[in-house]
Amino acid sequence: MDPAHKPELVNVLRTLLTDVFTAQYEGATHQKLARAFGYADGYMRALLEAGVAHKEELIGIVIEERRRKFDEAA
Repeated sequence: MDPAHKPELVNVLRTLLTDVFTAQYEGATHQKLARAFGYADGYMRALLEAGVAHKEELIGIVIEERRRKFDEAA
C-alpha cells in the first residue's frame, strides 16, 4: 500500500464515522444504524489487515469523530 494514499483512506473512514454518529444522534432506525456501523467496521478492519493503520490510531480517529459530532450537537 502506497503511504501517500493513507490520508485519503483516513478521510473515507472519517466520512463513514460521521454517517454513523449522525444516524445515531438523529435516532435512525436499527437497520440504518446497523448498516452504517457495518460499513465503518468493515472499512476499519480492511485498514488494519492492509497494514495502513494500527488499532490505537483507529481508536483515536473514532474518538475524534465522536467528539466532533457531540460538539456539533451540543
